[in-house]
Amino acid sequence: MAADFLVSLAAILFTLSLLPGSTSLPTTVGATYSASTVATYGTPPAPDRVARAVSSLGLSALRLDASDPAMIRAFLYSNTSLLLTIPNQLVPPLASNRSNALRWLYIHVIPFYPRTNIGTISVGNDLLESSPDFFTFLLPAIRNLRLSLQDLGIHRISVSTTFSFINVITTAFPPSNARFQEPAVDTVIRPLLRFLRDTNSSFLINLYPYNLYKMRSEIPIGFPLFQEHPFGFREDLTTGVRYRNLFDMMVDAVISAMAVTGYENIPVIVTETGWPSYSTDPAEIDANPVYAEMYIKGLLFHLRSGKGTPLRREGVAETYIYELLDKQVRQGRNWGILYPNLTSKYKEIQYSGSDCRGFFDILIMAVGQFLVFALLAW
Repeated sequence: MAADFLVSLAAILFTLSLLPGSTSLPTTVGATYSASTVATYGTPPAPDRVARAVSSLGLSALRLDASDPAMIRAFLYSNTSLLLTIPNQLVPPLASNRSNALRWLYIHVIPFYPRTNIGTISVGNDLLESSPDFFTFLLPAIRNLRLSLQDLGIHRISVSTTFSFINVITTAFPPSNARFQEPAVDTVIRPLLRFLRDTNSSFLINLYPYNLYKMRSEIPIGFPLFQEHPFGFREDLTTGVRYRNLFDMMVDAVISAMAVTGYENIPVIVTETGWPSYSTDPAEIDANPVYAEMYIKGLLFHLRSGKGTPLRREGVAETYIYELLDKQVRQGRNWGILYPNLTSKYKEIQYSGSDCRGFFDILIMAVGQFLVFALLAW
């Protein structure tokens, strides 16, 4: 009977190891298609070419920081989820009149949804820094857009806005000390978090370990690049948590800041993250393709592991790599994962994660193989 039990158990384990869907990333991974980069092109890539490039990379999502209807149309009937962005200059008109929100939706959403998978709309991008005079309009604009979606019978598109980590969080370490910047915390962020909780929406944040690394000279290069070493950690003495990469530390700083305001369970979407592969500034020696590839590989491996962050086991809901394309005219930094001709810059990176088995899958196969050999020796 013991032999029969072992045979049955081995069969079950091997069957589980072959189930489809076990290789997908726990976190949705996408890229940002940046209007500022596309503006460096004499003739921007055709939307259908961009859509094919996204599909060939295996990315499951794309963030459009300028929601061009032609680009949205290119993703009709695809499996790619889109995160649309409303430009900052449109925030005051959307706040003043709901008909303006409806007009935007009739141009950018109604002709395509649900044939195009639109998951989230961000009302503005880093508005508190780039357009601080508009902050009083932000929440009314968000509410008007949400009400307009409901008027149209659309309930599965969430509405939020995007912040920049450096411009909205007081400190990254220790994460337990992180707070939202004043006066935004009371005038904008706390009411926004209440709205996000009530509408089951996410907090959107642009989060760059590279930028924080450049600001803090004491951070060793391996820490933002996911290079784990026996003593390569920083400990938050308040929580007793050890951090082994800068990405987790920054995400948990956001989570801690939300918890202090009383909203600790709101999902987090990282709308921009990445590492530059080139810079026209000769002092930026860390902006190179070797480090950029290390960062993206480390990020994907970390997201693929399903470990989440120390303060949030499920981690972030979505992560968008900045950015899809390199500039065609070299100026400033280049962040793209594709060259201007739409060929892949990093040949060894698998963005879909289809080449990697999860830890649980490996455990199942190992146990199953052990049982088979045990039976053979019975």
